[in-house]
Amino acid sequence: MSLVEKIKQLKKEKNAVILAHCYQNIEIDEVADYVGDSLYLSRCAAKTDADIIVFAGVYFMAETAKILSPNKKVLIPSKHAGCFMADTVNLKQIREFKEEHKGTPVVCYVNSSAEVKSEADICCTSANAVSVVKSLGAKEVLFVPDMHLGSYINSELKDVNVICYPGFCPTHARILPEAVLKAREEYPDAKILAHPECRQEVLKLVDFIGSTSAIIKYVKESSEKEFVIATEKGVADRLQRDCKDKKIILIEDSVICSNMKIIELEDVYNALKEDIYEVTVSDKIRTAALQSIEKMVSISG
Repeated sequence: MSLVEKIKQLKKEKNAVILAHCYQNIEIDEVADYVGDSLYLSRCAAKTDADIIVFAGVYFMAETAKILSPNKKVLIPSKHAGCFMADTVNLKQIREFKEEHKGTPVVCYVNSSAEVKSEADICCTSANAVSVVKSLGAKEVLFVPDMHLGSYINSELKDVNVICYPGFCPTHARILPEAVLKAREEYPDAKILAHPECRQEVLKLVDFIGSTSAIIKYVKESSEKEFVIATEKGVADRLQRDCKDKKIILIEDSVICSNMKIIELEDVYNALKEDIYEVTVSDKIRTAALQSIEKMVSISG
């Protein structure tokens, strides 16, 4: 029996659901029930009757799954699957940030720990960040932890002062304007698509800015035939697999999140077989973090 077959059998025996983020190694999709953005995955899992959630992603994503599914066991296949961006701000730091700007509403990107979410007024995703901030009707907001996404929001909402915490995604920050200009020269017919976690200097040069799911949707629905992808390699891999009639170019070979690539099929199998690396969130933190997420959902759907 192959490893894929063993995982599928275990999944049935244990009534488990497997989630795979789009930045994961592409072979994880073979055993996943859902593939996509982190919040989408957690919401999908919450609607199932599964007893166990195996989250092939990074730690903050598994925490979000636990926040939305407190009665399900949540496992992460590798205890080393962290997130550099999420790690830039902890509970103490966000409290200090809030203290420096008393009374200013706090918007927290879902790419953050459960503790940080619990201190926010509202959460957002890369897809709904602009609409969430706009919905607050505030002249000034605090945004954690991604300064590049915060800067993008600021560029879209000229009448709002977005005060950004100095966190960022090193994978997206690795993409420089020079890479976009080079791609434009090498592939003049291609549309260049970028994630809003990229630097502002990069976003000003591309044809489309969108979340992971928005980039995938754009490529699949477009009549164009060439695309340069300025986000993590996993997105380009999946587009190459799914859009055989289109040319997909990763903007640079270095746009790889090492933490996202830690998990392999064998890790998924071991986590499910041995019930290891369970993710827990305290009731107090979970309740506060859930309020921030639910407020976002009530606004953006």
